[in-house]
Amino acid sequence: MKSSQFFISTLKEAPQDAELISHQLMIRAGFIKKLSSGLYSWMPIGLRVLKKIESIIRDEMAKADAIELLMPAIQPADLWQESDRWEQFGPQMLKIKDRHDNEFCFGPTHEEVITDIVRKEIKSYKQLPINFYQIQTKFRDEIRPRFGVMRAREFMMKDSYSFHANSQSLDDTYKKMYEAYTKIFGRIKLDFRPVKADTGAIGGETSHEFHVLADSGEDLIAYSDESDYAANIEMATTTFVDNRKSDISKLEKVLTENVSSIESLVQFFHCEASKILKAVAFIADKKFYLCFVSGDREINLVKLKKQLNADQLFPAKDEEVLSRGLCPGFIGPDKNFKEDMEVLYDHSLLRMQDMVCGANEINYHFKNFNFTDDLSYVDISNVKEGDISPDGKGQLKFCRGIEVGHIFQLGRKYTTALQASFLNENGVSEILTMGCYGIGVSRIVAAAVEQNNDDNGMILPDSIAPFELVIIPIGINKSETVKSVATKTYEALKKIGIDVLLDDRDMRPGIMFAESDLMGIPHRLVIGEKSLADGEVEYKSRTMENPEKIKLTDIEDHLKSKIELD
Repeated sequence: MKSSQFFISTLKEAPQDAELISHQLMIRAGFIKKLSSGLYSWMPIGLRVLKKIESIIRDEMAKADAIELLMPAIQPADLWQESDRWEQFGPQMLKIKDRHDNEFCFGPTHEEVITDIVRKEIKSYKQLPINFYQIQTKFRDEIRPRFGVMRAREFMMKDSYSFHANSQSLDDTYKKMYEAYTKIFGRIKLDFRPVKADTGAIGGETSHEFHVLADSGEDLIAYSDESDYAANIEMATTTFVDNRKSDISKLEKVLTENVSSIESLVQFFHCEASKILKAVAFIADKKFYLCFVSGDREINLVKLKKQLNADQLFPAKDEEVLSRGLCPGFIGPDKNFKEDMEVLYDHSLLRMQDMVCGANEINYHFKNFNFTDDLSYVDISNVKEGDISPDGKGQLKFCRGIEVGHIFQLGRKYTTALQASFLNENGVSEILTMGCYGIGVSRIVAAAVEQNNDDNGMILPDSIAPFELVIIPIGINKSETVKSVATKTYEALKKIGIDVLLDDRDMRPGIMFAESDLMGIPHRLVIGEKSLADGEVEYKSRTMENPEKIKLTDIEDHLKSKIELD
């Protein structure tokens, strides 16, 4: 490609609303142009990056035996009503009506559509397993679109859906897709980590997220410093060792007037927050729950919701707490709790002894409280840095991540709802088992930029850079020698498979250098009369401080050794 025949539109300054470095650089480099809140046009230079990512995905999907199709972006309401998600999905779904007043939505995801296809097309176990995928535009009406394409309303996504006769077959495909995703992100040169994750609104059973590690990431990840254990904070757990001693202190009732917060109790009793028993009340599916956890930890709402198998979960209001005879700020364990409430104890309390807790009486706490041995504990709290990894190897550390992929074992949630079945070996009808595998294609671009940039712009890997190499001829319109060598070199490099941009614009070299750095082109070849007089050109990679001289006769071999050619 020649710059004179291409479209490049860069900016010196980023717009004021661009907070993340990826958003700033993608706007400045002319990758994207904002149309409206959360809506962006992909310009030619940015689209090249997007298409290269798609190409890598398609290659690995083919190796994983996934079959590409393309489903409509607009979906009828009746399919979503069948799965009971039309109202459940929430305000993120953009609902529309046609001229006949029929309801549709702009698809935020495609579980219903693909299941409808499969229930009509798959009839026998002989057609299984099968794995379909598409790369297509999705729309989710984010309450606050931000960070450019990192959290846009319209975005490009690869979604796969596999169908199986049984759970073992699903396990096999799940592992295959896990490996495929690992290869995809590896080929893009991302620093990433697969983590155990919550299934969220999609539903299902087993789930893993793939996170690009970046300080700007919205997700908090807990990982072991001595093993490969990693999990989203929503799913991360730890191991507690029961270190309680046989001798316990005598229970004391203490006047604690106007002392009810964890901070004030720590000061009053001269103890650590972990020694205080905290009570938190919730309403789940209209039932009252009282949760106890150590004072240094927070209740994990995702874990709690799963533990209760609840559809809806809200913090209890003061009047709901008071109506059950409880004293906010002074609640402690009590055998005489009302029957219309359930009590849960977090597993962080397993190792605790001689604790401070509410006495269920205003202005009073117990000191040296101990649980009975017959108590049951559940994991409903967030982990902390320094906790023991659940595999027993090392301690948990925290980092932030950008989610770029998510895989699920959906089981039979959608196939049951839409009655997608097949005939087994015995001619008996069975419900299909299903898997789901998504990649945020457009988000990958932003994530790659977040990880790879400097003061001059992006530093993109060869595999996804808009061009692998830029040729910058100094004074191309003033020197026939420079023009001739640049053109011949350009044509020769194209023939050996290098994706090269010839910057043949009549511009100052400094501007061309700056723009190529801004756009993240990883390799640069500078051709000028001075170096040509010595039979040389200058080569510089995006990360080199100083250029190096190479012989004209060595250009191809040199670049082959530097550029990762497919």
